[in-house]
Amino acid sequence: MLSDVFFPRVNGVSTSIQTFRSDLQALGHKVTLVAPEYLSATGSSLGDDPLDTVRLPSRGVPRDPEDRLLKWRPLMRWAESLRPDDVDVIHIQTPFVAHYAGVKLARRLGCPVVETYHTYFEHYLHHYVPGIPAPLTRALARRMTVSQCHAVQAVVSPSRQMADALRDYGVRTPIEVLPTGLPATAFGAGNGAAFRAQFGIPAQRPVATFVGRVAHEKNIDFLLQMLVELRRLVPDVLLVIAGEGPAEAHLRALTAKLGLGSSVLFIGYLERTRGLLDCYRAADAFVFASRTETQGLVLIEAMAQGTPVVSTAVMGTVDVLSGAGGAVVVPEETTAFAATVAGVLRDPQRREELSHRAREDAVRWSSRLMAERLARLYEGVIESDVAPSREVAPS
Repeated sequence: MLSDVFFPRVNGVSTSIQTFRSDLQALGHKVTLVAPEYLSATGSSLGDDPLDTVRLPSRGVPRDPEDRLLKWRPLMRWAESLRPDDVDVIHIQTPFVAHYAGVKLARRLGCPVVETYHTYFEHYLHHYVPGIPAPLTRALARRMTVSQCHAVQAVVSPSRQMADALRDYGVRTPIEVLPTGLPATAFGAGNGAAFRAQFGIPAQRPVATFVGRVAHEKNIDFLLQMLVELRRLVPDVLLVIAGEGPAEAHLRALTAKLGLGSSVLFIGYLERTRGLLDCYRAADAFVFASRTETQGLVLIEAMAQGTPVVSTAVMGTVDVLSGAGGAVVVPEETTAFAATVAGVLRDPQRREELSHRAREDAVRWSSRLMAERLARLYEGVIESDVAPSREVAPS
């Protein structure tokens, strides 16, 4: 696997890589990950890596200090040590340096290459290249996506909606719809009381929570606008925003402008195996309104903790929320969204019913089953260089 992002950078791509790799290794496969090196302010390496992880020098990304890109020359020097018998398949996880290096390496080794399309670049690229009109950045994103997809033997899409968008672009490479899924650890019970105590949140205070990258494409602005309406219905409500990202300064300023300072708590990133589970469990409702999700893994994580979800259903979140008894789907309209969240917060019996159903919904998304399907996809491209195109979401 080749990626321009991995832990300690916390996002959906890092989570997907780690989840699939752990399950593939448990199934008996050898998986080596090549990822950027992240350095602390003192120059020491960050992160506690699992086995078979190769960290290589990287450089920063303009306007996005959290992210890195692999450096080409060190990556090529490392790749020179590989021989055809060492590699059965290459799996590219990001469309940047990793993509071009992966395609070049696959051609040299004579092995097939698969690429996961994790991100709906068309709808957020313009935030990171100011000065270029959004229609132009969308056209460039589409053109790059088609070109890259046609350079590989199979494309993995986390949702049917993302697969449909790729086909609309003109992608003709076989596409496998394959969500990440949840590892068994995600179903362990979080300690909501401990989380509330840690952050000074009274036990009876109504809490709505967002978890995710604090970025423009997550549409957190809408949640803050919605909160203005929600406070009229539930005056003591608290919105917890867990995550970090390039939009944080903007969102803090918007919070102040709207007079929401006492009703919003920014808590940054949380450790996944305990702190994040506690955060989900402490919430009375999980709120989400992203327009660009290719899957919406945080929705499943919230439901695994029995947290009722109130969300719009756009792109990949449609697959997650379709038929979900533990979620309420609402339009992206502040009054309707606020009224729905208020209904959940003010009705303990309804919350309990949604909570029970949410846990049942989450069980459908076992990561072990997804890893078995990915292994079959690898076998298909290795044997025939033509990937099967199955689009079966969890049922």
